[in-house]
Amino acid sequence: MQLVALGLNHQTAPIAIRERLAFQPERLSQALEELVAQPRIAEAAIISTCNRTEIYCATPEPQQAANWLATYHHLALADIAPYLYTHPDDQAVRHVFRVASGLDSMVLGEPQILGQLKEAARTAETAGTLGSTLHRLFQKSFSVAKDVRSNTAIGESVVSMAAASVKLSERIFGSMRDTRVLFIGAGEMIALAAAHFAGCQPRRMSVANRTLARAELLAQRVQGDALPLASVGERLADYDVVVSCTGSPLPIIGRGMAERALRQRKQRPMVMVDLAVPRDIEPEVARLSDVFLYTVDDLAQIVSAGKASRAAAVQDAERIIDAGVADFTSWAEGREAVPTIRALRSQAEALRHEELARAMRALSRGESPELVLEHLSRGLVNKLLHAPSQFLNRADADRAAKTVRDVFQLDALPSRDDENNQ
Repeated sequence: MQLVALGLNHQTAPIAIRERLAFQPERLSQALEELVAQPRIAEAAIISTCNRTEIYCATPEPQQAANWLATYHHLALADIAPYLYTHPDDQAVRHVFRVASGLDSMVLGEPQILGQLKEAARTAETAGTLGSTLHRLFQKSFSVAKDVRSNTAIGESVVSMAAASVKLSERIFGSMRDTRVLFIGAGEMIALAAAHFAGCQPRRMSVANRTLARAELLAQRVQGDALPLASVGERLADYDVVVSCTGSPLPIIGRGMAERALRQRKQRPMVMVDLAVPRDIEPEVARLSDVFLYTVDDLAQIVSAGKASRAAAVQDAERIIDAGVADFTSWAEGREAVPTIRALRSQAEALRHEELARAMRALSRGESPELVLEHLSRGLVNKLLHAPSQFLNRADADRAAKTVRDVFQLDALPSRDDENNQ
């Protein structure tokens, strides 16, 4: 059996492919049971989010898991194979640790993925598919993620315009949980910004776009609602934060629209982030005392300052992960030796019982206890050393000699000459 992580994520597959391979939460337990019912798949767990679908399993044949994944979703393996990655053994361990620590996320360092991994482990445990290897793997991944979050600045520095938008909003409102956020546009930049804000769990998120269908698609991904671009003026007062990035040649929000919104809000502050070039929000809006308007240039300064510290934090996190991988690998290798250790002890016990029975029979016949003990000790030594002696005679002399000397620690034992000189 080998440990395998198999799946796809936002880096390897577009949303259209990720949607087709997503698992419905209410059917996940049944899916896990079907997966471990496949030949030679011993244990399994599945994580399925908007950004990734991954199978973690113990199997000697990773292809079996890939075949099942395609079949379960009624797809041809050839159609999804270009988007899949497969990480075996140590690579799988490292991958899971990086996922748990937020290093493999769309939003670097985001903490939500750790909760999603914990839920995946609970689901697998409830379904009865979480064996000892995966249980240990998940527990170690949670420990590594906690260490990364506690001892690095991985979640603090800002390295994208989208992340900077969140940080600037938090400066005004503190926690984002009570805020309402409006995204204007539905392109790549807005999608990334929405992902960042979604991680802060604001009270409400809405997407306005000229094409309502695209707004609805993005809103569904972040569990928000959609509205037509034409309704922004009448709805603007409902939102605390506005993030805009469209291809419009003219501003979407002018000073007059912003003033009307502020009057309806009774002068409660608003954060406006304009990521568009040319700008979606008139520069004059910045003169309003209760509007905090930030442009691409403002965000670029924050991003530039955060890149150096984030790079150092990632290096620190990778070192913690390296140590975690080494620790898990050591544990896994120790488990592989357990059956051999048990067999060795069992054989030694059988030989001991055999020689002890012979000695007891000799004592019952009235033989000298001293001679019985001598024969007992010699018999045990001869039988215990019989197999190693045969190994030395049959195998390559140099390699066999080194193996036996290492196993019995012969170089660490004092020689008879050393004992006589003491």
